Amino acid sequence: MKKGSTNPELVSLIRGLRKASRENQAGVWRALADRLSRPGQGRAAVNLGRINRHTGEGETVVVPGKVLGAGRIDHPVNVAAFAFSDRARAEILRAKGRCLSIPELVEKAPKGSGVRILG
Repeated sequence: MKKGSTNPELVSLIRGLRKASRENQAGVWRALADRLSRPGQGRAAVNLGRINRHTGEGETVVVPGKVLGAGRIDHPVNVAAFAFSDRARAEILRAKGRCLSIPELVEKAPKGSGVRILG
């Protein structure tokens, strides 16, 4: 019986996160890889309202799953996620925030400093 994800993009991302964690001694990337390794229904789906409540202006968060468009966001925040709904992406950009892929965030902050996992 096969275990783990069959999504090649996700498998590649998990391997890349584990490698970044080892090379940069950054535990945040290992924790994120572990969360993304969970079965699909165990991965996070985070609404904009939750991001708005748990972040301050200019913070950087990473969601180990998908960002959904329910709620509103009223301050700029950098959000990295495996996937974004169209509405969530539009609302984050409207609030002057940034939507990043997880590999882009790893490249921007290899040590993981200032990055929080939300979800």
